[in-house]
Amino acid sequence: MYAIVEIAGHQFKVEKDQKVFVNRLSTEEGKKVDFDNVLLIGDGNNVTLGAPAIDGAQVSAKVLKHLKGDKVIVFKKKRRKGYRVKNGHRQALTEIVIEGITASGAKKAAPKKETKKAEPKAEKAAPKAAAKKATGKADDLKKIEGAGPKAAEALVNAGFETFAKVAKATPEELSNVLSEASSRLAHIVTDTWPKQAKLAADGKWDELKELQDRLDGGIEK
Repeated sequence: MYAIVEIAGHQFKVEKDQKVFVNRLSTEEGKKVDFDNVLLIGDGNNVTLGAPAIDGAQVSAKVLKHLKGDKVIVFKKKRRKGYRVKNGHRQALTEIVIEGITASGAKKAAPKKETKKAEPKAEKAAPKAAAKKATGKADDLKKIEGAGPKAAEALVNAGFETFAKVAKATPEELSNVLSEASSRLAHIVTDTWPKQAKLAADGKWDELKELQDRLDGGIEK
């Protein structure tokens, strides 16, 4: 049996006992993690397609270790301008091993109906609160290295609309906010976000730039 599953924004074809390198996950080494965005499952001649995901399907895995990928050199040059910039980058990765593939009846599939019934009022109220924050005193969270427009929007919607509030949060809390907002944001490394936000909240922009220059894959060198 094999499956095509989305993990940290990328799609992988996996089988039981297979080791896979994915974008950095927030789960600790040795812990188990489940992925329920399964797009396809193949079992012999039987192939099940999702629309887009298969309801109740799940891929279970175990985090083996966190590591960095090979260095990639990024070189930029402008002709006749004397402009040359050379930077190195090592992608933050996580090695996982696939422990099982469940075609249906996964535990995470059940609460979906309860969530729709139990939280209709909260869903309607949340956009209004987020709109007030966005139009009021929300800071430009995109100034945090690694926080793009989608990540910044997720933070604002979760109540972290200012640098000061982000500075008081833990990296794990911020990572959970991104993972709950979208699986495409789950791979973002938030280890230095509270530290960056503290410098921004204090107006120490020069120190913030120095810190960001030292970052490699979201991790301070």
